[in-house]
Amino acid sequence: MSTITPLPPRWDQEVDLLVFGAGTAGMTTALMAKHHGLDVLLCEKTAAVGGISATSGGTTWVPGTTQSQRAGVPDSVADAATFLKAVVGERGGEALREAFLTSGPQAIDELERISEVKFVAAAAHPDYVSGPGAAFGGRALAPLAFDARLLGKDFARVRPPRPEFMGLGGMMVPRADLDALLSPFASLKNLSRTLSVVGRYCIDRLSHPRGTNLVMGNALVARLFYSLRQRNVTIRFETPLHDLIQENGKVVGAVVLHNGQPQRIRARRGVVMATGGVTRHPTLRKQLFPAAAQPLSLAPLTHTGDGIDRALKANAQLDNGHDSPGLWMPCSIRTSKDGYQAVWPHILLDRAKPGLIAVNRRGLRFVNESDSYHDFVMGMLADGSPTAHLICDEAFLRRYGLGLVMPLRTAANIASFVKAGYLVKASTLAELASKLKIDAEGLATTVNTYNASAAHGEDPAFNRGSSPMNRHNGDPQQTPNPCVRPLGEGPYYAVTVQPADLACSAGLSGNADGQVLDTQGQVIEGLYACGNDLASIFRGTYPGPGTTLGPAIVFGWRVARHAAGLEGAKRGMPGALHSRDAHGSSGVPGQGVKSSTPGAWGNDFNE
Repeated sequence: MSTITPLPPRWDQEVDLLVFGAGTAGMTTALMAKHHGLDVLLCEKTAAVGGISATSGGTTWVPGTTQSQRAGVPDSVADAATFLKAVVGERGGEALREAFLTSGPQAIDELERISEVKFVAAAAHPDYVSGPGAAFGGRALAPLAFDARLLGKDFARVRPPRPEFMGLGGMMVPRADLDALLSPFASLKNLSRTLSVVGRYCIDRLSHPRGTNLVMGNALVARLFYSLRQRNVTIRFETPLHDLIQENGKVVGAVVLHNGQPQRIRARRGVVMATGGVTRHPTLRKQLFPAAAQPLSLAPLTHTGDGIDRALKANAQLDNGHDSPGLWMPCSIRTSKDGYQAVWPHILLDRAKPGLIAVNRRGLRFVNESDSYHDFVMGMLADGSPTAHLICDEAFLRRYGLGLVMPLRTAANIASFVKAGYLVKASTLAELASKLKIDAEGLATTVNTYNASAAHGEDPAFNRGSSPMNRHNGDPQQTPNPCVRPLGEGPYYAVTVQPADLACSAGLSGNADGQVLDTQGQVIEGLYACGNDLASIFRGTYPGPGTTLGPAIVFGWRVARHAAGLEGAKRGMPGALHSRDAHGSSGVPGQGVKSSTPGAWGNDFNE
């Protein structure tokens, strides 16, 4: 009598919700889905949580929160809507911004209530763009510091910050302590604070590979990770997405690679893409990004666009980011003898301060140096400059520093940066122009013109110091304009900066609940996106501090609620939308950049 060999099971595992990517968006989605009773599996490609969130400042832009009220700077959702209307204009996408604004306060409150994620609103952290409805404080939420000792051995699973942003080989420094540590002997208060911070770090290093007082983005991801562990959410590390599984157009699961072996996982409520966006996708980066912005990225090397790539194979629509496919940061690079490249993002410590100018290869200024990092690079790209040069005098260098060169450095230390080729020094402007290989006559004219107006605290060329954000990041001791003073006599110093992406605006088109849309503008059932995998709701603009992390959390929250079958958030949530309402696109097939056929980006994409 013959025996019948049973067929192998179709699925290796079944869950309600399958989430890819353990950054802020993915961990928020998994945490909220678990809270709403779903069986969740979170798959992370690497051995650590955090993604680019772990190396960020951690600021989270959400208007109208109770946190702003607690901080004494109450904010209005209506004012924020007015502000975004002025910033984004007629670029479309109104429904997603409405969903973000109306559900943002509730999402932050619920996240705080059910987890260890805690925020405090900054009393003074202005929006990056001036205009009606702009706020000086209240919208930028900072995560509270986190004691990583609570994670035990799981602390090793938190992606560390960039080495350039850690002191003494592994110490994180909050913004509030930065002045004290840079000038420890300026006062007894500074010395006391420095001894406290450094003392804690020295004790940490007796038993930990780095400091355990986590701040900024590291604190945010550690708090999310700790909350997931508390709720026993399953996280499977080193488990990349290999492919999506569809039945009759609906995404019903995915194939993952675990220990090098494929596994088929059924997702009864859906699959969520939160894998870091298009930043390092080998094809899309070349297709979408300006040539000048392609060489350098602040994203982890593993952010190779897996989620977007697989979604495109499932006929998803890709939004090209409208004004800009990326969100930018000007960065300088110091290359060590061993080949390591230390990349320094020029956020606000130098560019915003008085006594510095930025010039292009013609020796001309091209932008307001005190504007946001994104707008500074947008100025570079509009000017056609693949690089720019930040130029200052010696008084500036010693007071504020310049890039990797911190303030109050000794002459020998400054000389080491010059010898390494990171810092360019010259006795005269003509010599500086020669060393930088820029137009000497243009530079001389630029400095003379700038200095003539700067002597009166004015900048008629670019109105530097005219916005609240400019002035907030300047030096209040410099009057009448905290962002403007003339360049003095030589020697002069310069560092060269180039564009780098810190996040992407381009991404998958989706509706107000994070459901991914196909090339016809219709919902792909069972497929969600959030974080950088979902196209930016700000359409290539960068309105304020934390306008990537804010939507990452809020849409992660909305995805989880939708997957759990809950009704929209209170205060009148928009529902699932079609193409025109969802992302403000025309709904016409072929709009933007998209995959025209399944598998258009290849079947052997490197995991």
